[in-house]
Amino acid sequence: MSKLKTKDPHIRELAALVSGPYSILYEREDLLAYDCDGFTIHKHLPKAVVFPNTTEEVAAIVRYCARHRLPFLARGAGTGLSGGAIPVNGEVIISLVKMKRLLEVDLENRRAVVEPGYINLKLTNSISDKGYYYAPDPSSQSCCTIGGNVAENAGGAHCLKYGVTTNHILGLEIVLPNGDIIEIGAGGIPDAPGYDLLGLFTGSEGTLGIVTKITVRILKNPEAKQTVLAYFDKVEAGSQAVSDIISAGIVPAALEMMDKTAIEGVESAAFPVGHPLDIEALLLIEVDGISAGIEEQIDHILTVCQRHHVREVKVAQDEGERARWWANRKTGFGAMGAISADYLVQDGVIPRSKLPEVLTCINQISKESGLRIANIFHAGDGNLHPLILFDARIPGQAEKALEVGSACLKVCADVGGSITGEHGVGIEKMNEMRYIFSEEEISAQTDIREVFNPDRLLNDGKLFPSPGRCVEVKLAKQAEKV
Repeated sequence: MSKLKTKDPHIRELAALVSGPYSILYEREDLLAYDCDGFTIHKHLPKAVVFPNTTEEVAAIVRYCARHRLPFLARGAGTGLSGGAIPVNGEVIISLVKMKRLLEVDLENRRAVVEPGYINLKLTNSISDKGYYYAPDPSSQSCCTIGGNVAENAGGAHCLKYGVTTNHILGLEIVLPNGDIIEIGAGGIPDAPGYDLLGLFTGSEGTLGIVTKITVRILKNPEAKQTVLAYFDKVEAGSQAVSDIISAGIVPAALEMMDKTAIEGVESAAFPVGHPLDIEALLLIEVDGISAGIEEQIDHILTVCQRHHVREVKVAQDEGERARWWANRKTGFGAMGAISADYLVQDGVIPRSKLPEVLTCINQISKESGLRIANIFHAGDGNLHPLILFDARIPGQAEKALEVGSACLKVCADVGGSITGEHGVGIEKMNEMRYIFSEEEISAQTDIREVFNPDRLLNDGKLFPSPGRCVEVKLAKQAEKV
């Protein structure tokens, strides 16, 4: 620690709390890499970045920050898309990337224990030879961490059938904002009595505590799996096919949709597969389960697509073709860089039946704003991802992109949906929380946060609009009691 080139006593004390080389960053040129996450429109420098190796080191850092009133937050791989890991208050960032071990695999009870920095896809790769996998599969799964997935309650293409992260979390070890270490869901027993603290912490966006150990559910590989690709000349036809497939009683493992602009992007990027560029929409549909029922489901899906004037529909002939189709889809967000200087990813949820109506509204927003919008979405469960294409070098376009994104979320809320399905609220959608929650409901949620994080040193300024009407409501209620 004698090599530190700073006289800041906090930096020196924090460095002393962690072991090993390269345990802290504090110089400006190093901190620039941590001024944002995947939401790049806003950038703020942290005070320092500390790299603990153990839960005990995390707790020591937290206790020091709490004692000295230093704001702090946890960060995983930095792939979040709503600004949840941006240090808006000059926080000390507690980076969990060194805590990346697979601690235990219990095949008999179908669970595994990982540290928060463990990469999502690595878990499946580690157990696939034994016939098991981890179901949540966000598009960033090759680089995002399971700790970050817990913070945001990440979803993925296969969440239609298998659910999002919260459906696969059995236990958590957590460092609270005062440095105490607790375990919830100990033993991995599902549906334990008492308050659902696992559900509370999963998706709390790093505002209640720092997760340092995760027990997850692992699943047996399905006996059979087949994938269908369908091209439609009309978005409405593809949308109705989605509804009819679900209405027929088929629950695909995945049911994905891309529109014309999104197809242009993926065909211009790293994994083109030859999609026609003049179609309005494509569906990527996957079914899995026992072998006996797969062919019947596929035949039914083909019939539904043909009923809606599909231009072409085909079944993957082998695992290689299936993998190419999925690689093309999973690079969809990044592929927008091939057709636009910048892009903003949104994350709304709607009832499936409202899909044609919402897409029409989003198209109108695009025309009125002059900004192109590509649509990539988990059509089966109504989770939309409008990607607003813009050029930040043009004055005012970044601000306009934010306004367009907010307008898209307002459409989702107005049809009975939500402002986020898996990317979280972060700093991006705080004001949009009022689209779906009353001031009283927001106040109730901030009351819960105060129980765990009363000093608001942990990741403050995220998730909830502040200051706002909810504060006035709370003060008014307190005055009524006096």
